[in-house]
Amino acid sequence: MIRRGFLDVPGGQVHYRECGEGGVRPLVLLHPSPGSGLMLAPLLREMGKSRRTIALDTRGNGDSTALTGTPEIADFAAATWEAIDALGIESCDLFGSHSGASIALESAIQKPERVAHIIIDNMGLWSAQRQQNQIANNSPVVRPDAMGSQFNWAWNYCRDQFLFAPWYDRREATRRNIDMPSPERLHEFVVEVLKALNTYHISYSAVARYAKRDRLPLLSVPALISSSPSDPLMQYVEEIAGLVSGSRITICGDPETDDGAVLAAMAYEPFLDDRPATA
Repeated sequence: MIRRGFLDVPGGQVHYRECGEGGVRPLVLLHPSPGSGLMLAPLLREMGKSRRTIALDTRGNGDSTALTGTPEIADFAAATWEAIDALGIESCDLFGSHSGASIALESAIQKPERVAHIIIDNMGLWSAQRQQNQIANNSPVVRPDAMGSQFNWAWNYCRDQFLFAPWYDRREATRRNIDMPSPERLHEFVVEVLKALNTYHISYSAVARYAKRDRLPLLSVPALISSSPSDPLMQYVEEIAGLVSGSRITICGDPETDDGAVLAAMAYEPFLDDRPATA
């Protein structure tokens, strides 16, 4: 069963989902933008079978209070530690997917003594031109209006994440050619974005500005670089691993889907528990 709660932290509250207990140490999941921890519910349930697992809503996403000003990834990492402290956790493993991978990376750089392992699931290492495109186009500021246009925008915005990579470049060459999510899953995604309509873009924009290639070599904890064949960011796993000394690569299932989360857990658990990987 997934339990939910709120943590009092400086500047507001952090919403979280939790599943499981015990294990070698807790596992903290950091979700992709622009959604929330709900996007990782399949992985949360699967990893919760073997350990205490917590999925945080990034500040400004889902039901978590936004950070003020123009925060950078270092600020989101510091906010992550505030939430972990509020949970009473001293040492943990970190998992971050897409935008969450950048926050997890910076969190582990900030406090390596508190992180036993990190899983970096899909991280884009953009060219300078792609980075500028991301900054300009990936996370538009949207406000409610009298016609309710934000509802139609949110549906198309979330749907197009599954149709194109990047979502804003709607060309045949950028088609993802994967199955669409179920209407129910897409609805959940849209609702999470709408809940944070005024602030969803803040973490996304911070990730677009984050100097990942400069930060990755500073990672000093055991790292697993993860992706799935359906993810457009799989092309970067070799480069990421080359920047992180001693890291390993696994190509497994999509942790946002029920079937994929089973395969992902099979790859992640031996790494987190320092056991040999099973074939």
